[in-house]
Amino acid sequence: MPDWHEIDVRTVLKELDTGKNGLTTREADERLKNYGLNELKRLETINPLSIFFSQFKSFLVIILVLATIFSAFVGEIIDSLAILIIVILNAVFGFIQEYKAERSMEALEKMTSQESVVIRDGEKVRIPSNKLVPGDTIIIEQGDKVPADARVIEVTELRLDESMLTGESAPVKKSIGICKTKTLAEMKCMAFMGTIVSYGRATAVVTDTGMNTEMGKIANMVQSTGEDLTPLQKSLDKFGKNLGFLVLSISALVIISSVMRGWLIPEAIIMGIALAVAAIPEGLQAVVTVTLAAGMRNMAKRNAIIRKLHAVETLGSVSVICSDKTGTLTKNEMTVRKVWYNHKTTDVMGMGYEPKGEFLTDGKGVHDDTHLNLLLKTGTLCTNSHVKAATEGWKVVGDPTEAAIMVAAEKAGFRRDEIESTSPRKLEIPFTSERKMMSTVNKYGEKFMMCTKGAAENVLDCCSRIQVGGKTTQLTKSIREDILEANSAMSSRALRVLAIAYKESDKVKTDEKNLVFLGLVGMIDPPRQEVVKDVERCTNAGIKTVMITGDNKDTAVAIAKEIGLPEGKVLTGNELNELNEKELEEAVENVSVYARVNPDHKARIVDALKKKGHIIAMTGDGVNDAPALKKADIGVSMGIKGTDVSKEASDMVLADDNFSTIVAAVEAGRSIYDNIKNFIFYLLSANIAEVMVVFAAIIIGFTGSDGGYIMPLTAIQLLWINLVTDGFPAMALGVDPAAPNIMNRKPRQSGESILTRKILFNMAMAASIIAVITLSLFIYYLPDPKAVTVAFTAIVMLELLRIFKVRADNGQKLFSNNKLFLAIGVSIVLHMTAVYFPGAGAVFDTVPLGLSEWSAIGLGMLIFIVYSIVSVKRKS
Repeated sequence: MPDWHEIDVRTVLKELDTGKNGLTTREADERLKNYGLNELKRLETINPLSIFFSQFKSFLVIILVLATIFSAFVGEIIDSLAILIIVILNAVFGFIQEYKAERSMEALEKMTSQESVVIRDGEKVRIPSNKLVPGDTIIIEQGDKVPADARVIEVTELRLDESMLTGESAPVKKSIGICKTKTLAEMKCMAFMGTIVSYGRATAVVTDTGMNTEMGKIANMVQSTGEDLTPLQKSLDKFGKNLGFLVLSISALVIISSVMRGWLIPEAIIMGIALAVAAIPEGLQAVVTVTLAAGMRNMAKRNAIIRKLHAVETLGSVSVICSDKTGTLTKNEMTVRKVWYNHKTTDVMGMGYEPKGEFLTDGKGVHDDTHLNLLLKTGTLCTNSHVKAATEGWKVVGDPTEAAIMVAAEKAGFRRDEIESTSPRKLEIPFTSERKMMSTVNKYGEKFMMCTKGAAENVLDCCSRIQVGGKTTQLTKSIREDILEANSAMSSRALRVLAIAYKESDKVKTDEKNLVFLGLVGMIDPPRQEVVKDVERCTNAGIKTVMITGDNKDTAVAIAKEIGLPEGKVLTGNELNELNEKELEEAVENVSVYARVNPDHKARIVDALKKKGHIIAMTGDGVNDAPALKKADIGVSMGIKGTDVSKEASDMVLADDNFSTIVAAVEAGRSIYDNIKNFIFYLLSANIAEVMVVFAAIIIGFTGSDGGYIMPLTAIQLLWINLVTDGFPAMALGVDPAAPNIMNRKPRQSGESILTRKILFNMAMAASIIAVITLSLFIYYLPDPKAVTVAFTAIVMLELLRIFKVRADNGQKLFSNNKLFLAIGVSIVLHMTAVYFPGAGAVFDTVPLGLSEWSAIGLGMLIFIVYSIVSVKRKS
């Protein structure tokens, strides 16, 4: 395919074998067979069954499934049913989490036009947009959505809103001339699928349809981008495999040694299963899932809507935020910031399209200034846009630049409808790229007034006079130089500058000559007020903020300085094209601003940062952001101004479009990771203690009153401990408050292990103490049948005490989490049910305990409390 924007109209029509009168119906039908429908296609569909069965791929889950089968095979039906229920519950948890259908493609399909005006057989007809083919001649007008990628061949003041595709905040004026560029935002002769006509009309020839369009390329990128495991998933997956191999090895060793000692094979298998059940933290996945879900709910209350569960944890390790400028760091609302008139500059307060704000000159308010009022009225009469209040802020219909002038006038007390009612329009001279200005003629009392706005140099060429101090004087060369100097000063601050002029006449005149110069207005898409503080907080937290935008370099740099972005290199899209992957990877660490980029550039930037070991959060609101949002570790879309495509591709949606919500979400993510880490330590240390007890009992070979082998803990008891009595306190750990200095830490490394040597040593020490106390009590009461219940109860109580040791090691105050005490109370009640409830003994192999047994257990708990206090003091 040729680069359609780099060849002239005649060559384009020749290459596509078409003309300005379009195709015949027969030609179109033939091409439709060759090219297919103008639709975005799905590469693959989601199968709910495959998602459900994928939950059984975990190595630990496979071990539990095998344990279920063997338990049933040897006649331990209750044990096998209990394990099976746990496996299924975990699978359901995972299925619910993952089965959130990827609706990115559906959202993209919604953004394509439904019907189009096309020239077929030399006549204008309206056809379904999906029937368009390359070579079709289409007509697009104000308000239309472009139905396919097309080369403009005839144009009348066409301006397209391409912000959802390129990030360019202002409508782009289109022409028919050749464009030698690789940057979408600079292809002035192309109209892309899904963009919207803000102004004017054009005839264009379709060059690409369906998946071959720029929108189609994005769709393909979104679908082909896989999702990486989060840091926690990687750690748990690695831990699970290591634990699984260890469990299988020890279980096999126990079964073989038991058979060699004369045990029956079924008994030996039961012992091996008991050991496997003791070692595997069956409740870990459920507790992690519930804790992350609780984090999701809390974040939603703070306007951060988490779409994918593990994003909660990943947020805590973000080291780089790649943020789109338009609508994320800025408001995506053009705002007049400065007005130059009477040889002075006046600042305009207020943000966005809300008509509130003062006019200040040298810090003093400006009120009832005749010159300023005339300038603003003239500018408003020379506009075609509208601004109206909507449920979600203010909505602009038309050119945002014109809307900014209207809003500035309203801040001074002049409503457009009131101005036009007294000064109705009689004539309009549209903007052209040659003149670079627009004029209207309005009734003005008994006379007529020409109102003109446009580029400063062009408007000045049409002016012979200037208004100064309430009087009209000659426009001298010196004054002209002053005006151009003021224009340059505004432009250097990335303001978009328009000059405004007028003249009065006794009748309607169309000549744009002898105008009276009124002044300059400078406008910009301003940064959000809270962004400066948020960028600083990110810097303090060791998080780098990177601006990625489709706007030009000067505008991007000016905004970067205004929001306090740390200094760094600026890279444009064209410069990016010159870099190979290795060169980009070397440069990416030092770049803080990317300007004039395409969608594929954003994905390349994310890739390069990932290769440098960063955890990436990509923020954005347009279709152009979708591939990078999905490729990033955390894709963050905007809830108010974001497209459906960006929301569906993201992991988190900001309900308020507020950058500070991202910072709050990172803080919550860090806190949640701390809590997950704490309850993992708690659960694993409890499991290690259980393994020690079971393994020691198998090696020693205890016998009961009937002379047969007896275990201190049975498989069903171990399941009960791991899921119920340990599970509730572990969940309560998930809502521990955040540490005070949590946003002053550096992000944790992506490869950082949850279980360091120091942590493993502390867990082994605590588990050894618990195991020794439990076995000692068990041995003391042998061969009494109560020995098993004493061991069962002792290990439950000791593990509940262990939770306070875990929290103390992490600097948590004793009474900072009231839910924890409630959870411990529930666990104790549930354990008492297993011991004392009628009929429970048959299920759990328990008998009621008396005061003497509880006294012995209490002594064991006292020993563990002393050990905990001593170890915490030694640590401090």
